[in-house]
Amino acid sequence: MRQASARLSYYDLKPARDSFLEEVAAGLARPQKEISPKYFYDQRGCELFEAICATPEYYPTRVETAIMQSHVREMARHLGAGCVVVEYGSGTSRKTRILIGELHPLAYIPIDIAGEQLRLAAAELAAAFPELIVIAVCADYSRRFALPGLAALEGSRRVIYFPGSTIGNFTAPEARRFLEHAAALARAGGGMLVGVDLKKEHALLDSAYNDARGVTAAFNLNLLARINRELGANFDLAGFRHRAFYNARLGRIEMHLVSVRPQRVALGGRLFSFRDGETIHTENSYKYSVAEFRKLAREAGFEPVACWTDPQRLFSVHYLSVAA
Repeated sequence: MRQASARLSYYDLKPARDSFLEEVAAGLARPQKEISPKYFYDQRGCELFEAICATPEYYPTRVETAIMQSHVREMARHLGAGCVVVEYGSGTSRKTRILIGELHPLAYIPIDIAGEQLRLAAAELAAAFPELIVIAVCADYSRRFALPGLAALEGSRRVIYFPGSTIGNFTAPEARRFLEHAAALARAGGGMLVGVDLKKEHALLDSAYNDARGVTAAFNLNLLARINRELGANFDLAGFRHRAFYNARLGRIEMHLVSVRPQRVALGGRLFSFRDGETIHTENSYKYSVAEFRKLAREAGFEPVACWTDPQRLFSVHYLSVAA
């Protein structure tokens, strides 16, 4: 479904409710129960994530923003004016405004699974940059799909923007496949600007995902509230608690919801049993060294060109090119 107004278009390719139900049921049936983090982002989840980004413990958003502000001119020179910017997981597009204000692209294509937030952010950005073509696409970007609007922009250089360290939500094989798809979309001569969280002290990582105010815990538990509301499940939110920790062996933060007692949950005509202490794995956030991420990018068909970090080397932003 497409809606359009002047230089702003909106396409709704969001997966159907049945797909949501099937994925959640399949994840709960696994030996290690799991639910994809892409389902965090209903309206309440988006609000809670914005609150997480404002907590003193959660460094990635403010550090990446500072990197963008300090180095955006150099980034824009690499990307090239008049290009088409395709952003995965666009969210509120706040960091994107910094880039667009310096870059002056021909078009901006934000892709996000959170439809209402996407509509609002795209409308605000189109109003702020009235000469910019904005093609907002509500979709699950972890799945391959034909990107609408590109045919009218054929011949323009394409660059992918993937901020926020979301690349860390993927396992290494998943990240490589995702980057391969991004390289194919960018095509020869195109490129990618991607945010990557760096390896650091374990205590700092643990603190970032266990803020003192409990906002991250509320964000994690809201996933169950969403499943209850949209899929008719009967999760007792008081029967689960938030747990996040750094898994040093795998180089990742893991987020879980821990059952505090034996219980059963009904979903889609099925019953799922939980032991006391059993968990639902809801998110990974892999951390990389600069060298590790560059190696992964090369394996996926990109050539690393530039990397910018903060003085404490907490976070990095990479520019990758696709050979012409």
